[in-house]
Amino acid sequence: MERKAKVWLSHEGKPVLGAGKAELLLAIDEEGSLQKACKKLDISYKHAWNIIKSINERLGEDVVRTVRGGKKQGTFLTEYGRKLIVEYEKNRNYVDELMADEVSWENLGIKLSARNRLLGKIVEIEKGDVACKLKIEVEPSILTSLITAEAVESLDLTEGDEVFAIIKSTEVLVGKPSGGSKNE
Repeated sequence: MERKAKVWLSHEGKPVLGAGKAELLLAIDEEGSLQKACKKLDISYKHAWNIIKSINERLGEDVVRTVRGGKKQGTFLTEYGRKLIVEYEKNRNYVDELMADEVSWENLGIKLSARNRLLGKIVEIEKGDVACKLKIEVEPSILTSLITAEAVESLDLTEGDEVFAIIKSTEVLVGKPSGGSKNE
């Protein structure tokens, strides 16, 4: 059996950017022209503008800008559009890695043994540029976990958060329980 997942970004509960829309924005960025991007992707110009318009309306900010006339004419991603693509790619890559990694399924609670998962509270976070050291109080002791700074940011971990320390033979992973608030 093969596992598959789709990734999309949403805003206020409404989908904004998925694979097709991200592909359009990337083609615009590569080509510097909406018309050339449409040819590359074999979609109509009107359909592409409707996609861009829907993204702009949902986000309340333009993801592309059009320059008319002169040598520098064309359609280009705005800074916001570039950030949106980076965010989409980061999430898509994370999900792709997760889907490919058998061990990651354990981190989702699938076939995860209770003896490998300890509920605790973050008592200290030492942040570095690439990695962070978390001290997690698991009665009656303190566990230390070294995880990426990106993981700390994406999990929105702060001191006082209740987390699961997930113990593997080579490392201690950290996961946040779903459904609870930070201060429960």
